[in-house]
Amino acid sequence: MASIDQQPAGRPDGGLSFIPVAWLAIVMGLSAYGLVSSWRLIGDFSLPDSVFFLVYGGLTGGVVTILWGLYLLGLAFNRSARFPRHYTIWQIAIIIWLLVRQAYVFYSFAFSAEALGFTVAEIAIGLLCIYLLRNGAGADTIYANPETERPPVFVSILAALLGIILGGAIGACAGFFAGSLIADLTHMSCFEGACGFFAAFVGLGGLIVGAIAGGIFAVWRVNRRVPARAR
Repeated sequence: MASIDQQPAGRPDGGLSFIPVAWLAIVMGLSAYGLVSSWRLIGDFSLPDSVFFLVYGGLTGGVVTILWGLYLLGLAFNRSARFPRHYTIWQIAIIIWLLVRQAYVFYSFAFSAEALGFTVAEIAIGLLCIYLLRNGAGADTIYANPETERPPVFVSILAALLGIILGGAIGACAGFFAGSLIADLTHMSCFEGACGFFAAFVGLGGLIVGAIAGGIFAVWRVNRRVPARAR
């Protein structure tokens, strides 16, 4: 008799269905970097209206991207059969957001070939990821685990927030300590605070890495596959 958890027969995709997961992590990392870069502008009401809406729109989009992405990573790590469909919805939303943001930048500021190139590249990679997860592409042989006793989405979001906060704090402290240690061991000059800026820069990197790692671990922890109860 066939096992209940037997994966559906199909042609393997050669590991290509893992590319969307890698791209998801990259997009989350870019969003985290954007949040950190724009954080100092929060509360600055002297900004022109066009810049104000761009900054706060970017902050909102970054937060949504990271939280939604953490939920998707939880599905991917558990090889959930729901991952391809949910990822496709997320990717379409990201593409729409990129188009709206680019149109706003062109209308409110000026044309930039570099910015347009980055946007086109992001959209092209997103479309490729959607194509790799399409029906019949072999992704269903990878993401085939049935859903069994998953926690509510709210629990995943709450765990992600706690993981981001704790991971970011630990990463920032570890990064700052490592930066200070490297500055001391290399006898880095502290003229005009150079060694302090270096330690702060390493600490910032540790904060980003720690926040992402903490959020991913928290979502994975609460979404671990729980065996179905025996009847």
